[in-house]
Amino acid sequence: MHESMKKWLSAYGVEMTELVMVISALALIFTISLVIHVVLHWGVIRNAERMARKSATPWKSAFFERSLFNRLALALQGIIIYVQADLWLSPEVFVQPLLQTLAHLWVLFFALLSLFSLLDTLLDLTRDTALSRALPLRGISQGIKLVGSILIGILIIAALIGKSPVILFSGLGAMTAITMLVFKDPIMGLVAGIQLSANNMLSVGDWLEMPKYGADGDVIDIGLTTVKVRNWDNTITAIPTSALISDSFVNWRGMTDSGGRRIKRSFFIDASTVHFLDESELERLHKAKLLGPYLDKKINEINEYNRELQADLSSLVNGRRLTNLGTLRAYLQEYLTNHPQIHKGMTLMVRQLQPGSSGIPIELYCFTNTTRWVEYESIQSDIFDHILAVLPEFNLRVHQAPTGYDMRAMGREL
Repeated sequence: MHESMKKWLSAYGVEMTELVMVISALALIFTISLVIHVVLHWGVIRNAERMARKSATPWKSAFFERSLFNRLALALQGIIIYVQADLWLSPEVFVQPLLQTLAHLWVLFFALLSLFSLLDTLLDLTRDTALSRALPLRGISQGIKLVGSILIGILIIAALIGKSPVILFSGLGAMTAITMLVFKDPIMGLVAGIQLSANNMLSVGDWLEMPKYGADGDVIDIGLTTVKVRNWDNTITAIPTSALISDSFVNWRGMTDSGGRRIKRSFFIDASTVHFLDESELERLHKAKLLGPYLDKKINEINEYNRELQADLSSLVNGRRLTNLGTLRAYLQEYLTNHPQIHKGMTLMVRQLQPGSSGIPIELYCFTNTTRWVEYESIQSDIFDHILAVLPEFNLRVHQAPTGYDMRAMGREL
C-alpha cells in the first residue's frame, strides 16, 4: 500500500524522500483516525445513548453510565491505527514498529478498561436482585478485575520487550511464591467469598453481629478483601472477608426469615410478697376474664385432691393451695397466648428461674409476629408495662434495691 501512496505523491510532483513518505503516512493515519473518532463518539455513540435514555428499559441506559461503549470505541480505534501503520508505512521505517507497539498497548489498556466497565455495569444491574443477595458478586467482580489486570500486564510487558507472552507465562511458576505473598489478602478474600456464597452463610442485606470487630448492623457490601457493615448508629465497619471464615459471627437472617423475633426477659418478684390466696383474693381474681377458666379448673382439682387426702387445712403446710405467684404465671401464659402480636406457632412459656438476692425471677419466653425492630421493642415494652401495672392485683411487688426515697421514708418513720 505504501508503494501506491508513493506513486500517488509522485504524480502530484512531490519529491519522494523517506521523510516525506513518513510524514505523509502519519498525516493520513491521523486524519483517518480523527474522522473515525468523530463518527464513533460524536455520531454513533451519542445518538445511541440518547435513544437508550429515552427507552423505558433501564438496562439499556445502564451500559452508558460506565462509559463502556466509549472505551470499546477507543480500543477499536487502536486496532484501526495498528492496521493503518501496516498499510501506509514501510516495515523498514522505524516509525512503523513504534506506532504498532503503541497501538498494541493502547488496545490492551482500553480492552482492560472495557472489561472493568462491563463488570461495573453488570453489578449495577444486579444490585437489588436476589442474585446479588445470594452471591458475593462484588468480590467475584474484583477477583476477575485482578486476574484481568495481571494478564494484561503480562501482555503489555511482552509487547514492550518484543517477546512471546508464552515465555512470560511459563515463568509464572517461579513467581508463584511472590505472587501468593503479594496477593495473599485478595486470594484469601476471594476464597472466603466463594465459601460464604456456597454455604449460604452471608448475603448483602443480612443483619450481622461480630463483637470482635465492633460490627452490629446490616451488610451493605461484600468485596474481595472486606465486608462492609452499616451499624445501627450509622457508622461503617470494615471486616476482612477471610475473618468471616476463620472467626465466628452471628447472622440474624434466620430470625428475619422465620417471621418471629424472640422476647426473653425477666422481672423480679419480692419473695416476701408470695403467699397462698385466700377466699377474698380468689373471688377478686375470678373476675379476670383470662383467669376465670383456669381458677375454676384448678380449684376443682385442688379440692378433689385435698378431699381424697383428707388433709387438715387448718395448717398451711397441709394439702394443696393456690399461690398468688403461680396464679400470676397462669395469667401471663393466657395473656401472651391471647396477645394479637405474639407468634402462636413458636415457643411460648412463662417460667420461674433460680431465686437469688435480687428476688424471684419470672421470665417471659415468646416470639413476636414481626421482626421489625421498632415494632418489636414497642410490643415488648407494652407487655412489661402491663405486667408491672397488674402485679398489685395479685398482691405482689417487684423487687428493687432501696432508693433515696426509701431511705427518706424510713427516716420519717423513725
